[in-house]
Amino acid sequence: MRKIEKQMKLHHTEQDQLKELYATIEHTTQNFLGYPVSKDFDYSELMPFLKFPLNNLGDPFGESTYRVDSRAMEREVVNFFAKLFRAKEDQSWGYVTNGGSEGNLYGLYVARELYPKAIVYFSEATHYSIQKNITLLNVDHIIIKSQENGEIDYQDLKEAISYNRHRPAVVVANIGTTMTEAKDNTRTIKSLLEEMAIEKHYIHADAALAGGFAPFIKPRPVFDFEDGIDSISVSGHKFIGSPMPSGVVIVKKDNRDRIARRIAYIGSSDATITGSRNGHSPLFLWYAIKKLGIEGFQKRTDHSLAVASYTEKRLNELGIKAWRNPNALTIVFPAPDPEIIKKWQLATEKGHSHIICMPNVTFEQIDSFIADIEYTLCESV
Repeated sequence: MRKIEKQMKLHHTEQDQLKELYATIEHTTQNFLGYPVSKDFDYSELMPFLKFPLNNLGDPFGESTYRVDSRAMEREVVNFFAKLFRAKEDQSWGYVTNGGSEGNLYGLYVARELYPKAIVYFSEATHYSIQKNITLLNVDHIIIKSQENGEIDYQDLKEAISYNRHRPAVVVANIGTTMTEAKDNTRTIKSLLEEMAIEKHYIHADAALAGGFAPFIKPRPVFDFEDGIDSISVSGHKFIGSPMPSGVVIVKKDNRDRIARRIAYIGSSDATITGSRNGHSPLFLWYAIKKLGIEGFQKRTDHSLAVASYTEKRLNELGIKAWRNPNALTIVFPAPDPEIIKKWQLATEKGHSHIICMPNVTFEQIDSFIADIEYTLCESV
């Protein structure tokens, strides 16, 4: 055993590589404003669990012969979000995913199994994972126009559906688009489908970013199960924060039952995408939820909104045309100097950049960013 352990030790060159990587990541993490990832977390209490191969194989609400898992925590995480998204008690099901994209794939997978001949409708502002997922699922789709703020064009949606009234409709609602954090109104979409007598329909909400804080905004956005959706996907590493990408998908239990399969090998049913699933992610999410509580989520939301308002104001004071959607954490503005984009890691598209005021973003960070902007403006005069 000692001989094996000796052989497994890293050489000095590999140790230097790790040190260099750590230093680089430590540096790049300091200036990080353009992407929706929270970094204000401390999971040091959970480090001992990295010694174990946690695998939440199959259905988190079932049993399995593989018991090195965190299923109990995963169930609590799913139930927390189901309640947050106002799903009917005992009528919903879900699991912890590898991220929002897998959650979107799962929602569309359920929809396809329910309505194999459906057409999927989504706006041009939709996250690229939707296009990728419908290609994987081999389903027909129609891309809908977006309004100027990034919200779906409801009239264009209605016209597109009217040309295909003989086919079921699956609509992907964006609860926070990638660039402008626009939120599609699911109640409006639901009403539109009912008014057109499209009986076979399904609404999936992509709430990767906004799902973590939308329930704590006043007035509450229209986006959850009481507002007409059939499934929802939210990221865990965005508003909550996690060392690794994660997410949660919630669907109606009856719909999930249509695709579940009993797997003798693992002694459990499995309706998930991947089967073997990371057992550490549910543990991180459970830990954060328990530490924060509802009050903590509310405080994080209030802080982020305050910083977003401050950022928008400071940029406008400099004469920069910055704007944001109502109660959004994302501020959109003309793309600044390339050096600033690089330093602050700003996502940029079609001549516009954005800052996303996640809970870890401070007023001091914004002041530092504004100082850089001011300097480049002075240099250009």
